[in-house]
Amino acid sequence: MKASKAKILLVDDEPDILEIVEYNLKNEGYKVYTASSGIEGVSLAKEVKPDLILLDVMMPEMDGIEACDQIRKIPSLEHTIIAFLTARGEDYSQVAGFEAGADDYITKPVKPKVLISRLKALLRRRPTAGQKVPERMKLGDLTIDPERYHIELAGNVLDLPRKEFELLSLLASKPGRVFLREEIMDRIWGTSVIVGGRTIDVHIRKLREKIGDDRIKTVKGVGYKFEAQD
Repeated sequence: MKASKAKILLVDDEPDILEIVEYNLKNEGYKVYTASSGIEGVSLAKEVKPDLILLDVMMPEMDGIEACDQIRKIPSLEHTIIAFLTARGEDYSQVAGFEAGADDYITKPVKPKVLISRLKALLRRRPTAGQKVPERMKLGDLTIDPERYHIELAGNVLDLPRKEFELLSLLASKPGRVFLREEIMDRIWGTSVIVGGRTIDVHIRKLREKIGDDRIKTVKGVGYKFEAQD
């Protein structure tokens, strides 16, 4: 995706941060929108349908976690990348953020060049027109349709955040094969994206809550594998 065609929404209640980040992103050719609150951010996201949203965590009235959760419930924004800006010492919020559907965490303060590099890496991983989509998978009573971002379990539709969907699709693509943690991080989050060590564990736990504990197995010290049910 070319920078000149990508739309980025910045949501932060600190005017100085909005001004600096907006200036640097516009210099890179991005179309930039800004909002100073979570409520305004959700409303603007519905209107402009950005390719990426950069959300501050700590905001009054509606914080970034709640805003992310609301955005992830909007069908037209299901492929939108969401990254959090978080101050050092707020690591506790990472679990809640990933559960709400965040794709990445970026720690403040961050140099503009580093931030732009991270956002470019995230945008490169967004599905583009003409990109080959994995075929529909039928694994016992579990059906995964990557093209429609649709999952059914025993006839019931499951609503998964995008990263959970991608993780499940990856593991289920080769039942019985052990995927190394490093490979999962690379395939789902990319080598240019730095996330906490608990990221995979959080997503695996949430998947197990939704599809059952017996489908995703932990290979201690190595990684994870998917076991199809009869």
